[in-house]
Parts: sequence; structure tokens; C-alpha cells
Amino acid sequence: MIPYILTTILILNVLLALAIIFLERRDASATWAWLMVLLFLPIVGFLLYLIFGRRLSHKEIFIWDKKSRLGLLTAVQEQLQAIKDNTLEVQRKEIIPYEDLIYMHLKNNDALFSQNNEVEVFTDGQKKFHALLEDIEKAEDHIHLLYYIIRDDNLGQRLAEALIKKAKENVDVKILYDDMGSRLLSRKYVKRIREAGGQVESFFPSLLPKVNLKINYRNHRKLVIIDGATGYIGGFNIGDEYLGFSKRFGYWRDTHLRVEGEAVHNMQTRFILDWNQASRRDIVYEDRFYQAKSEGDVGIQIVSSGPDSEWEQIKHGYIKMIMSAKKYVYIQTPYFIPDDSLLDALRIAVLSGVDVRLMIPNKPDHPFVYWATYSNIGDLLMAGARIYVYQRGFLHAKTIVVDGNIASVGTANIDVRSFRLNFEVNAFLYHSDVAKLLADRFNEDLKESTELTYKLYQSRSKWIRFKEAIARLLSPIL
Repeated sequence: MIPYILTTILILNVLLALAIIFLERRDASATWAWLMVLLFLPIVGFLLYLIFGRRLSHKEIFIWDKKSRLGLLTAVQEQLQAIKDNTLEVQRKEIIPYEDLIYMHLKNNDALFSQNNEVEVFTDGQKKFHALLEDIEKAEDHIHLLYYIIRDDNLGQRLAEALIKKAKENVDVKILYDDMGSRLLSRKYVKRIREAGGQVESFFPSLLPKVNLKINYRNHRKLVIIDGATGYIGGFNIGDEYLGFSKRFGYWRDTHLRVEGEAVHNMQTRFILDWNQASRRDIVYEDRFYQAKSEGDVGIQIVSSGPDSEWEQIKHGYIKMIMSAKKYVYIQTPYFIPDDSLLDALRIAVLSGVDVRLMIPNKPDHPFVYWATYSNIGDLLMAGARIYVYQRGFLHAKTIVVDGNIASVGTANIDVRSFRLNFEVNAFLYHSDVAKLLADRFNEDLKESTELTYKLYQSRSKWIRFKEAIARLLSPIL
């Protein structure tokens, strides 16, 4: 019986390998990584593939209201044509050199460009959540909240109490969380909010106890929209560690934005699409969800990406930003596992005289990913980039700043998972004041960092190099 089972598994392994090679459109490095897993771990590898390796169908999983979809596409086409005709009205001349980036996001992501936005930058969790809870208290019509991780701890309870209070005041409260990221969230937590009148849903929940065959596809987005006028987007999740109360990580350094203006409309649409998919109960695209008013002048595009798309939209935005750089590129990311295209863009920028600086954390939250990160930075060091290791606590920010003119802040790390497997959302910012503020924050963080030189990098032990080599080999499927 056992030999028969083993033979069957080996045959399935071979068929699976053939399917990976000939039927699935994968990056060559990912293909080789899965073939190695199937070759050296024939039984375990087969099970791993069932859970982590299956591709998500590219069928339409996000349901659009036809009228709203038509309205968006009409506005997108108008902006595309205006850029082609050199008639796009811009409030700040510094935007003009980046109209090709705006065009690309319009073309491959329907990311409308808005300019009447005000932006507040948070790099400290306590300040961010103080502002968020204040805005929740002021809510009159609705609160839409999406987080990858919601914990049932002190901060999670403070959030729950605030939402329960508003739900009892007949404010429309909707909470969406990722089923994998928030797997420790208690049923009691959800029940309390529902009993108060709030609605709570999870993204890609498991149909089987303890087994989730969609575990590899995670909604990593963090969005809050209040009364259709105020929005939050960035890297902070909900939990005490994001306030700096974790003994393991210490101070938590992240970047989050509070936005007022028409960009909130695009954040709202993203939430509604995700909510409709998870709840299977469509929200109607009502006018009350789109009430943003602002007298600001920050240009913003809200760009989403995920495994449901053929395009890696946020990665394309990163590459386009890097290739536009003339003076400097400052990057902060907790994980640095780029594919060849992004790594080449950074190398080309360095070799063209651009000051490329990358900041990564000193503490690993995922050891395997940490080793893979260190295996990749050698290429940049050889080219002449400068690498800094943040020492104060854990660096979780996902930011890119180019030449003090444009920037990106959001949920997407510089790794293959964020580009191909996770559902992500970033704000691309076109405003010198905001970009320079983010550059200043980067420079302030340098005081809490140590520079990793090529000489120091080369002094790593053989054991560390071995771990990095294994992690790098499997990095396309991490």
C-alpha cells in the first residue's frame, strides 16, 4: 500500500512539474525554485505546492458597479488624452517631468490623478493611532476599515470600543481583515462589534479548520476611510507592537499617511471592491461615500496591485521612479528581495551617478526573509549603493523618495511577495514639500542606523553565507 502511495505521489510530482513548466506563466526563477522543491522534497513539496504554489485565477474577483466603472474609465481616458495633448492642468510645475509616470498608472491601473489633497505624514505609531481614534470619534456617516493584522490586545480593544460606540450611534461601521494575517483575532472580538451593529468580514477565509488553501494570497492593504472625506494609508497594522510595546522589536518605525482630498475617493473605491469580494454583499456606490473636500495641492495616485492582475503595477511604479532619478533615490523597506528588473533599475541608477541609499532593519521578524534580504544587497554594494541598517528598533516603512520631488508610501515591500502574491496599495505622491519631508525623515533615521560597507559585508561567516544562499535560491517563492 505504501509503495503504491509513494509511486502515485511521484507521478503527481512529475505531472505537477510539467504543469509548472508548460502551463503556468511564471517567472523563470520561481519556476526553478518550485522544481527544486518538488525534486528534493517530493512528498512535502507536493503538499507545499497545494498550499503555497497554486496560482490565483485571473477571473474578475472584484465586483464593479457598471455605472461607477463607466464613470471611472471615462475620467481615466480624459486624463490620458490630456497628457497626450500636453493639456493636463497641473497646480505645480514640478509635476510636469513626471507626467509619464502619471500616464503609466492611468494606463495600467486606472489610477486617477488628483491634485487637491492635503497630506499628514506619521512615522510614530502612537501619534498615528491618536489621530485615527480622534477621526473615528468625529465620524458621522461611515467608517470603512481594512487591515492585514488586527490584534485583540490593548490597542485592538481601544479600536473596538471606539467602533462599537460609533456603531451604536448608527454610524455605518465596516471592518475587513485578512484571514491569515489576523488568524489570532478572537471570535469574541468580532462578535462584540457585530452585536453593536457593525459589520465584520475576513478576506479569503478558510473553508476548512486550520487549513487555508489560499494562504499564499494575502490582503496586505491598510486603509481607513471616514465619511468619504478622510483616509489613512500606509504600513501600520493594529496591535500593541506598532506602538513600540513589543519586547522583541522595541520601537516600531513605520510610515503612514492621513489624506484629505479627492485621493480619498480612490481609496474608498479600493475598499468597496475588497469589501464586496469578501462579503459577497455588494455595497452600492453611493454619493455619501465620496464627500472629499480639500484646498490642498498635493498630487496623488492610489495604485493597487495583486495576484488577480497580469501586471505588477506597484513594481512598475517603483522602477519608473528609479529610472527618472537624477540626484538621489532613498528607499526604506523591511524586506529587500527584488526581482532582476528592479535590481537592474537600481544598479543602472547607481552606475549613472545617482545617489542610491537603501535602509533595512537590523532585527528579523521572518528569519528566512531576512537572510534573503542580505543575499541581495551585495549586488547593490558592488555597484556603489549605500546600505544602512536601522538600529533603534524595527523598520517596517515602505517608502521611496526621488530627487525631493516624488515619493511612494504604502503597503508594498520591495519583494516578490508584494509584487506578485499579496494584494497591496500605495499612494504615489507628486509634491516637493511632501517628498522632501520624507527625505528628511530618512536622513533623521540615518542617525539611528549604521552603514553596511562592502568590506564589512564580505566579512560574513560561511554559515551565514550558506543560509543566505539557500534563502536566495528559494526567494522567488517566499
